[in-house]
Amino acid sequence: MLHFKGIPSFSPEQFRFVNNTDPMKTKQLNKGLDQLMDEGVAQLFTKEDNGRKIIGTVGALQFDVIQYRLKHEYGASCDYEPVNLHKACWVSCNDPAALKEFISRRKKDLARDTDGKLVYLAESAWTLKMAQENHPDVSFHFTSEF
Repeated sequence: MLHFKGIPSFSPEQFRFVNNTDPMKTKQLNKGLDQLMDEGVAQLFTKEDNGRKIIGTVGALQFDVIQYRLKHEYGASCDYEPVNLHKACWVSCNDPAALKEFISRRKKDLARDTDGKLVYLAESAWTLKMAQENHPDVSFHFTSEF
């Protein structure tokens, strides 16, 4: 019997906040983002502390493609705001107390992906290294399939 986990998602290299430029089209924007992310165009992360959406891509051109497709296929418009991030790491931990401490100390750096998995958004290689050293019981994964 074969069991497939699925196609893994790798950590994006470029990140931007998504801003809805037409509040009357919020439903269309959300639907478009959901469907485009399901296609694998990019990855969507929702910040835990404020609910802002961040799109992560491999290249800058993907942001233009998303914007164009949202406008022409879903009738929604958005613009982007730069966000300085180094890496998105999916997080797991077998110790509930250690995970709770990690979440409480790193709340502003946490988000959820479209599958609801916890993701640590590292601002730099140094902050990622410090998080790994300060939270040895927490595992940081660079793909979503672990």
